[in-house]
Amino acid sequence: MRAVMAFSGGMDSTALLIRLLAEGHEVSCISYNYGQKHIIEIERAQENIAYLAQNGLVVEHEIVDLSGVMRLFHSALTSPEFEIPTGHYEEEQMKATVVPNRNAIFSSILYGHALSLALKDDCEVKIVLGVHSGDHAIYPDCRPEFYASLGEAFALGNWDSGKVSFHLPFIDADKEAILHDAIDACVQLDLDFNTVFANTNTSYNPDSEGRASGTSGADVERILAFHAIGRKDPVEYVEPWATVLQNALVTADAFAATEKRE
Repeated sequence: MRAVMAFSGGMDSTALLIRLLAEGHEVSCISYNYGQKHIIEIERAQENIAYLAQNGLVVEHEIVDLSGVMRLFHSALTSPEFEIPTGHYEEEQMKATVVPNRNAIFSSILYGHALSLALKDDCEVKIVLGVHSGDHAIYPDCRPEFYASLGEAFALGNWDSGKVSFHLPFIDADKEAILHDAIDACVQLDLDFNTVFANTNTSYNPDSEGRASGTSGADVERILAFHAIGRKDPVEYVEPWATVLQNALVTADAFAATEKRE
């Protein structure tokens, strides 16, 4: 089965790619340069594509440059005048990391590519996305109803839309479940889990050397997920693992206490 996916170079899309390969899909990936401050994620995506190729797993990978258009959008992820907020992923200030209409734009490109492949090769193509339950609170364009509506709109606007469908395999999963799934997929493919996930970036504010800060909401969520599965995160942080883990646990406890008071 042909599958098309957005491959950010982050933890979730990487886990999804490994899962699709383990299931035997022929995968086409698109990475987007949208002017994101954490552009290191695209380099990490390329590193994993190369690692997969070394292990006999060939993946079509395209990088689409949207930076000229999306510089018009207002977000802490793209606008130099805004700082990346720190704290828990579900705190109110994390809404500053929303890029307006980002996933609709990405999905539109994916849909056009998937439908083109379907017509050219006379086959059905799945658009598979790594959005998950932890995204729902902050990112409205990661919710299942959004993709249901988007799929209907794209179907209305295209001939032969029956050849293309959206799939969200992680939609009810959390980061911990996604990592467990990735461990299983790596075993099936005889890949080294630590190598795969060292070649990722989740941090919204890595330093100039590409080391994760450990302080953005996305960092905290990732750190806690690795802790939950009993593993040290193989990606490099600006501080030792013990320090970033302790800071993430303190952040999570503080957020839980705030939620309890409210």
